[in-house]
Amino acid sequence: MPFALYLLGLAVFAQGTSEFMLSGLVSDIARDLDVSIPVAGHLTSAFAVGMVVGAPLMAVLSRRFSRRSALLCFLLTFLAVHIVGALTTSFAVLLVTRVVGALANAGFLAVALVTATAMVEPDAKGRATSALLGGVTIACVAGVPAGALLGEVWGWRSAFWAVALISVPAVFAIARAVPAGGADVTGPSVLGELRVLRGPRLLVTLLLGALVNGATFCAFTYLAPLVTDVTGLGSGGVPVILALFGIGSFVGVAVGGRIADVRPVPLLVFGSLALLAGWALFALTAAHPVATVALVLIQGALSFGVGSTLISQVLYAASGAPNLAGGFATAAFNVGAAVGPLCGGLAISAGFGYRAPLWVSAVLVALALAVGGVGLRRASRVALGAP
Repeated sequence: MPFALYLLGLAVFAQGTSEFMLSGLVSDIARDLDVSIPVAGHLTSAFAVGMVVGAPLMAVLSRRFSRRSALLCFLLTFLAVHIVGALTTSFAVLLVTRVVGALANAGFLAVALVTATAMVEPDAKGRATSALLGGVTIACVAGVPAGALLGEVWGWRSAFWAVALISVPAVFAIARAVPAGGADVTGPSVLGELRVLRGPRLLVTLLLGALVNGATFCAFTYLAPLVTDVTGLGSGGVPVILALFGIGSFVGVAVGGRIADVRPVPLLVFGSLALLAGWALFALTAAHPVATVALVLIQGALSFGVGSTLISQVLYAASGAPNLAGGFATAAFNVGAAVGPLCGGLAISAGFGYRAPLWVSAVLVALALAVGGVGLRRASRVALGAP
């Protein structure tokens, strides 16, 4: 893999840390800026909405610039809003910085996905995707706990300064290592790319990505109360469980990237079946600490192995939409990241307890398997010349 890919991964690490770190900072932000905790929670919702809306929108806008220029513009904007966020004493200003930061994050990831796959051979998109998304998994393992620790020792603003600081070397690295190129003025038009993105195979893959990622974040969002109230490990066990999930996700991305380019369908089929069984087994055995520790690690690996493979399949299916494919992949996966926790929260509110999100995750994966099965059957009929 080109070294520039890992430099893009450094920026993705900073952005992943920013996206997830608020879960450990909301209480401090609410107290410091004199708002309620539910109001402070809107910062997370604002970021999620910005990611969903921003990914395709920023991908369209970035067509006017070279990929290096677009990446630098998005990353510098991301860096700047974190400095503003660290300095402001206004919750309204902080909320705006989260929306703008999410737009920049979405645009960067959309362009980075396309840039990464353009740097490698046409049959190596899976490995390129896994190298890039490794930054997100490392953020889960190290970045988010580190942000929470900084917030506890020096206040929530120090976590924002840390994200800005990590972004600085990524700016210089991208300026030096990513090929300059030019604006894509000879490629397909926006309408032409949108027509490609309406293809049945691509729409099915995007839906699968949203469902699998929804299952992942439905369970991940409520791991803390599950560990404390059901497993009985206490609050001290939460960081360990979250770190194990992150370690599993890193392993899943690394291994999945090597298989995704040569055997994607078996990986998706058997990986999804294992995911379904794993979420159901986790729900049944969540009261046992040993089972929880083992299944958090396994489910993290399976979730991100299947998820990163689906992203690479989007990029394969959308080769005729070189500029917008990454944006739509990013948007679909963030739809899942927003809808999954919402469904899990509704299940908890309905009185089904903290095991309920695990069952919801199993249902979402089952839906993905059903949709994928219909898609494969349809593709087989077309290949055989059936009407």
